[in-house]
Amino acid sequence: MPLRPHRPLPLATPAGVEVLTKILTQGPIPRVEIARRTGLSQAAVTKAVAPLIETGFVTDQSAPADGDGQLGIGRPVSPLTVVPSSVSVIGVKVTPTSLIGVTTDFTAGILNVRHEELDSTDPEAVIEQLAGHVKALIAALKSGTAVAGPLAGIGIAVSGDVDASHGVVRDSPLMGWRGVPVAELLGKRVRVPIVVTNDVRALTVAEHWFGAGVNADSFAVVTIGSGIGCGLYINGEVVSGAYGVSGELGHLPLAPGDLVCTCGRRGCVETVASSDAILTRTRETTGRADLDLAGAIKLAHEGDDHAREAFDRAGEVIGAALAAMVNLVGPELVMIAGEGVAEYDLYEDRMRRAFAEHAFGAAGDCRLMLRSHTFDDWARGAAATVIRSYVRGEPPLERS
Repeated sequence: MPLRPHRPLPLATPAGVEVLTKILTQGPIPRVEIARRTGLSQAAVTKAVAPLIETGFVTDQSAPADGDGQLGIGRPVSPLTVVPSSVSVIGVKVTPTSLIGVTTDFTAGILNVRHEELDSTDPEAVIEQLAGHVKALIAALKSGTAVAGPLAGIGIAVSGDVDASHGVVRDSPLMGWRGVPVAELLGKRVRVPIVVTNDVRALTVAEHWFGAGVNADSFAVVTIGSGIGCGLYINGEVVSGAYGVSGELGHLPLAPGDLVCTCGRRGCVETVASSDAILTRTRETTGRADLDLAGAIKLAHEGDDHAREAFDRAGEVIGAALAAMVNLVGPELVMIAGEGVAEYDLYEDRMRRAFAEHAFGAAGDCRLMLRSHTFDDWARGAAATVIRSYVRGEPPLERS
């Protein structure tokens, strides 16, 4: 089946965007409940929904009968839900060693997954390989057994300072990139709307729209791995920052000042708490230059004092960084995620103690929750940013 071309949503007003957002993130949901949660009149909700149902983005299904085969008193409730197959999306997470791509439906449900090792981190080489990766994902949509809706766009998630409005990676220490116009370069090879975003912010969007943050008033996603990242959802919005930089927890100056970070600055949290930093410290203190991260984790679990010290030190700094963030912005929930959660048990106690010591007053009531993520979830986050931009009609999706 050929993939149908991109088509716009029939959303003429901000109310229409708000209504569709509620259906997408909280459906199935009756009209009356949408009205209650948005403050719109039921007539306004019905007006916004009608073209969405007519064009096949939303469906209106009567609630099933109760256990006695009878509908409730009064008119049957007709919950509204998004038609998943009405839209398809591609999301790709770019790491220094691989491309992780997914195709999803309109609800960010994963349809296909594609992993590919990178041959180089040179920007031109990565973009060329990325274009082939995306084309393979598009081909999978075309040939899949499931019905694939029109392709709304491609989301690319990269670590570091990303200017999403122009699709430029301004500074990514992990990739070794500065000023790389990803959207422009990829757009010359793949004629599909493109959104480029910071990877942790993409993961935060996915949690806000489709995950544990759907009903939270405020939350943060803190990722621990080769880098330390933080995405914030505050006052009804995922925070992007006035200059496109926000939540850089890994670069708070809370570590010893003699340690140089990959970003070129000194004393960053990442110099102590990243996976690479923990491994480096364990190699130094044990004299085992041959150790890999799995070996360091094994030593720590076996009770090796040197390995344990590296993880304790990381936990201390992460806990202090979390407390600083919570003291500043006051989220009700912090989700701790990323590839570094595999060794979470090794630093959890020290991290929680440090957090309790530094959290001010009621900020200490903030819940810290472990949230396991795979690289596929990071790619799904990139797809979720496309879905959000598509629903909102934001400018990055207007360029191809």
